[in-house]
Amino acid sequence: MRLLICTLLALIAEISTLAAQSALYSEKIDSNLWNKVKTGERAEFLVILSEQADVRGAQQFRKKEDKGRYVYETLLETAERSQPGVRALLRANGAPVQSFWIINGVWSKGPAGLIERLAEMPDVARVEDNPVWHLGRPPAGEDGPVQDRVLTPVSWGLTKIKADSVWALGYTGAGVVVGGHDTGYEWEHPALQDKYRGWNGGSADHNYNWHDAIHDTINGPTPNSCGYNLQEPCDDNFHGTHTMGTMVGGANDNITGVAPDAKWIGCRNMEEGDGRPATYIECFEWFVAPTNLMNGSPDPGMAPHVINNSWGCPTSELCNSTNFATMDAVVTNVRASGILVVTSAGNTGPSCNSVDTPPSIFNASFAVGATNPSDGIANFSSRGPVTVYGPGTVKKPNVSAPGVSIYSAYGYDNNPATYTYASYNGTSMAGPHVAGTAALIMSARPDLIGQVDELEILLKTTAVPRYATSPFCGNDNATSLPNNVYGHGRINALAAVNAAIALPVELVSFHAEAQGQATLLRWATATETNCAGFEVQRSADAVHWLILGTLPCSENSVGGKNYDFQDPAPGDGLNYYRLRQVDHSGAYVFSPIVSLRFGTAGPRLRVVAHPAQQQAFFEVLGAATGDRWRVDVLAADGRTVVSAPVEQLLTLPLPGLARGVYAAVLRDERGQAVAVEKMMW
Repeated sequence: MRLLICTLLALIAEISTLAAQSALYSEKIDSNLWNKVKTGERAEFLVILSEQADVRGAQQFRKKEDKGRYVYETLLETAERSQPGVRALLRANGAPVQSFWIINGVWSKGPAGLIERLAEMPDVARVEDNPVWHLGRPPAGEDGPVQDRVLTPVSWGLTKIKADSVWALGYTGAGVVVGGHDTGYEWEHPALQDKYRGWNGGSADHNYNWHDAIHDTINGPTPNSCGYNLQEPCDDNFHGTHTMGTMVGGANDNITGVAPDAKWIGCRNMEEGDGRPATYIECFEWFVAPTNLMNGSPDPGMAPHVINNSWGCPTSELCNSTNFATMDAVVTNVRASGILVVTSAGNTGPSCNSVDTPPSIFNASFAVGATNPSDGIANFSSRGPVTVYGPGTVKKPNVSAPGVSIYSAYGYDNNPATYTYASYNGTSMAGPHVAGTAALIMSARPDLIGQVDELEILLKTTAVPRYATSPFCGNDNATSLPNNVYGHGRINALAAVNAAIALPVELVSFHAEAQGQATLLRWATATETNCAGFEVQRSADAVHWLILGTLPCSENSVGGKNYDFQDPAPGDGLNYYRLRQVDHSGAYVFSPIVSLRFGTAGPRLRVVAHPAQQQAFFEVLGAATGDRWRVDVLAADGRTVVSAPVEQLLTLPLPGLARGVYAAVLRDERGQAVAVEKMMW
């Protein structure tokens, strides 16, 4: 009897534990998803893993390319290390698998039993629904008539923000790449073709310039007018074509775009206006590291500098607090890679708290409201504050821009060879004005590419102040700036570019090259409104520096300047060079260090880093057998992280080394630095 009682008590305890675990697992499953599958249906879902990579270390990099590569490599390493278990379970059950690294998650499709098994995995944080998200547009003709194009040679929105005045300064977006995250693009439209990065004037190369995230029907059984898995851009709704036209459009004297000399690339994230979280995530991931048409060889160096997002997900379409965090993490990671994420605030105004859908509700996005020709807020433009997500209330939009009767490129009238133009209303039309303005800023100041904080500050602080009127939203009053109607105000491209030009000088490039037995140093600046001069320095060990000479800055040179400086007598061996740039107040900054070797070729150092294995491989090249060397790994602040002897080959364990850029210094027996290589970790 005693044994029976003990057995029953053990069984009761086990049942209680299982019940508690079952309750815990069920909490991981999105209720909307569970309602779909509990009756036996199969549904699409996203498996979000518990481990999410921290990419805040990207802030330490100045160059956009370095930020992007750091974010890509960090996120990819986390996904590849933590996803195999989830992928194996899905494949074992015959379920499809699409892996994401921009958020550590996996898309699939299956029944309730499979979803429950996934939720039971300890490394799974949640299993979410993959609902359809709809493109929201205001009622046709609301807040103003369609503009008569013949009345003015340039759209009213372009002149209102003074984009034409920026063009007169010589800045038209050249050198900048904008990304379109929309319904697709009619890339052969005369307003867009010459601006497409994949077009060279005679032929097209869509690798790294186009991606289609629509792999099957979303909005019903009717076949898509463009098809699926497209190998070249197509627009099944013409919404994307219109937004791209406002960013870069222009043919002959018919200019519709804010930055008509910028280049564009695109990703189709919606089928005729309907998308899913997975399609949006796929496009965001592609923009951080574009791929070829076979979805291979991702390259963060091909990423755009700004992305326009004229879409949203209302709660009525099942986008709610159960999946907000996923898209928030995605947008945050994209921004960390040095890409400005411009979003449209939405078209559900005039009520307060109507900025309530991703991606505009997130801190990492730059949300845009819509104004009319009188600088008033469009009736349809969504208002803040954001109350559906995040701690407290967040003021949105961030800024406003023209969004009523905006004339831009459109589709074709029954004949693909006959492309048209049209005027539309919406915050979808306002957002591209801001993305285009960002392109103008970066065209004037290339050193601001990848500097998202600085770009957002320029756009906000130079906006034309616009104040809300009663009834107010949130805690606004008549003097609130920013406010929940206009944000910081209506953007002013001319003021933003002029403010960017007035920023302290920044180097665009700096390098050294051999010119006979001399060193030729060359560098270029973006602007020099507060620059007194450059002091050129040389060192044999990157520690003790000799002043070689000085060059004055080109006073008040708006467009910057190119410099040449010759060192006629560099030392034998490795020579290090840097610039000490001094402004009129006496403040100074140092440039990055460049190096050049003269005389005997001497030894070289090859470095191969393996962060995932927490080790690095070092090889001394060009040295005599038996020579003894030492490798020092230095952090960005000059600290020696680790030091080890090496003869020819060395595999060095680096457990716990923080992500970042390090210098690997090869030293001879006397401790002299003879070679330096950058190590990305």
